[in-house]
Amino acid sequence: MLRTALTRSSRALCSGTRVAAQRPIASQIFQMQAARTAAPQLRSAARWYSAEAEGEKKADEGAEKKEGEADDVVAALKKQLEAKDAEAREWKDKCLRTVADFRNLQERTAREVKQAKDFAIQKFAKDLVESVDNFDRALSVVPEEKLKSEEQSEHFKDLVNLYEGLKMTENILLQTLKKHGLERIEPMGEVFNPNEHEATFMAPMPDKEHNVVFHVQQKGFKLNGRVLRPAQVGVVKNK
Repeated sequence: MLRTALTRSSRALCSGTRVAAQRPIASQIFQMQAARTAAPQLRSAARWYSAEAEGEKKADEGAEKKEGEADDVVAALKKQLEAKDAEAREWKDKCLRTVADFRNLQERTAREVKQAKDFAIQKFAKDLVESVDNFDRALSVVPEEKLKSEEQSEHFKDLVNLYEGLKMTENILLQTLKKHGLERIEPMGEVFNPNEHEATFMAPMPDKEHNVVFHVQQKGFKLNGRVLRPAQVGVVKNK
């Protein structure tokens, strides 16, 4: 029985020794197999990382290229916009000048039409004032003191009636002419105006002011504010 126990103990000891000796070898084999299994995965991961890095690089290059193209497009659009703005300003200036010229033309045409309308009868008016002068000459023949006389004869009454008829006719004619813009200039006692008066002579008169009209040789006329015929007058000259 003792022999049997010793035999079993020695066998167990030998078996444990062989297992302990075999453990390092098995560990190395396992590590080698694990390395062989992991090597393709490492190579695949390396390739994936390299491809990803290359893709990011290409993406960055593409983004930079796109940004450069976008900047070129923006610069071209800005240049076109500036050109269009300059063209718009030029056309606006031309339009404003055209409108101003057209308005000036309208105003000038309206003035010319008005002047043509106002002075269309100028030649006729010049011929008509001679008839008005004849009325004035006829009335000036009768002395004022004779009109104030108390004589009651038939001839005197006929003269007064004739004078009053001529005077009324002259007044009606002057009123009608005034409606059409023709007015008579009455310069007697006024200061000499070279725009409306024509001095035919000058004389010193101590009892009157200097440069005043004291005699009317021929009355003047204005047509719509423009002198048609200046009045011929005598002017005081005391200086």
